[in-house]
Amino acid sequence: MTDPIDDGGIASAIRAQFGDSVRARLDRNPMVSRIDAANLEIYGRQNFLSGEECAELRALIDASAKPSSLFSGSANAEYRTSHSGNLSPFNPLVEAITNRICALTGLPVAHGETLQGQRYTAGQEYKVHCDYFPVTADYWQQMRGSGGQRTWTAMIYLSPVEAGGETHFPQCEFMVPPVEGMILIWNNMARDGAPNRYSLHAARPVERGTKYVVTKWFRERPWK
Repeated sequence: MTDPIDDGGIASAIRAQFGDSVRARLDRNPMVSRIDAANLEIYGRQNFLSGEECAELRALIDASAKPSSLFSGSANAEYRTSHSGNLSPFNPLVEAITNRICALTGLPVAHGETLQGQRYTAGQEYKVHCDYFPVTADYWQQMRGSGGQRTWTAMIYLSPVEAGGETHFPQCEFMVPPVEGMILIWNNMARDGAPNRYSLHAARPVERGTKYVVTKWFRERPWK
């Protein structure tokens, strides 16, 4: 099921072609596994990063993290309680990992937003949300001019978590537990290129331990 509100058939057709290309690339990679979800294109690959790389990224997140805000710019003490921060694209490790994500997916480097790190301590969470931009949102026209829709999301778990911290896709009725070094990749668009409500997801509360992730969002056009 797709979102009934879209910004036009031409844009959707371009996104659909984009999705076809990424899907074909991931499907033929023997190191990538497709997660069985009828209404969502989602993939995982174990050991995408080494333990040393994860540790270095955790340190970068600790150095830059601030209380997270919602994309609309509002802070919400209950909805998103993590700490987060953008990582410098000029850092050699960040640049290398960005290039590795793009090589895996075939997504253009120019379409990717800055790699963002997130840290969740016990009790922290990010409730159900979408990575795509609702076209009725106040900020849509600005986003439309800075690269358009967020199409694919690539998220890498950087730490084991003793309990909790799963990535929950409630409309697909499954959760992915954090595994250090694993990358999770999903399409925020449906096959027709319209925003896919089945991509709604949440970061479940951490019960014990600390959860670290980095996330890279890709736009339909070069990101400005």
